[in-house]
Amino acid sequence: MKIATWNINGVRARIDTALAWLREAQPDIVGLQEIKTVDEGFPTSAFEDLGYNVATHGQKGFNGVALLSKLPFDEINRGLPGDDGDEQARFIEGVFSVPSGALRVVSLYLPNGNPIGTDKFSYKLAWMRRLQGWAADRLKLEEPLVLAGDYNVIPEPRDAKDISQWVNDALYQPESRKALRALEALGLTDALRATTDASDLYTFWDYQAGAFQKNNGIRIDHLLLSPQATDHLVTVGVDKHVRGWEKPSDHVPVHVELSL
Repeated sequence: MKIATWNINGVRARIDTALAWLREAQPDIVGLQEIKTVDEGFPTSAFEDLGYNVATHGQKGFNGVALLSKLPFDEINRGLPGDDGDEQARFIEGVFSVPSGALRVVSLYLPNGNPIGTDKFSYKLAWMRRLQGWAADRLKLEEPLVLAGDYNVIPEPRDAKDISQWVNDALYQPESRKALRALEALGLTDALRATTDASDLYTFWDYQAGAFQKNNGIRIDHLLLSPQATDHLVTVGVDKHVRGWEKPSDHVPVHVELSL
């Protein structure tokens, strides 16, 4: 089973790119982030025509996440628990039936957090604490779980072409990286790092200053797997070539193959 994550950076602006990639890659389940539309504005029928069931948690103009699945949804949960006043659409969970039982896949869009020293950075860290609490509860179920999304965290220096450009950015602050490590310490595995130690694998290139042409990228889109999902890990891939397509997102799809 192929499960992917992709920050699409506006699904209506990238619909042709999205459909072309789906036809090429043939993922079974996809988590999209930054769909930037309310649920009613999501181009659901275009994805249904390719055989996908669609679940969205949208927001006008900003944020927004979605799940596309060739499997039917057994359950859909929208919004990260822990703060009833949080209106930002950044989290959606789907539950699916697989031969081994239940599979849970989350599409998440973690807050950027810039600038440091503002409420935006505090919100980022608070959101990560809520995610840790949620994940700790879900891991007790001992089911295959995939946390797929744009984490807006650069885990290590090797996850950037030039880490010196990011030392004052919220994506690489000690607090951000510590929170990601705490999440992994619950028992979650970074799928890509379980398969390679390569230092030139990036998932985001800025639109400015020819970043993609210079391969001046960072790795901030991650697939974290529960132990039960890690047991079935086969391969992980980054579809870098999609960044070179017409009207690309500044992120590219990352996918994992599980023998479920």
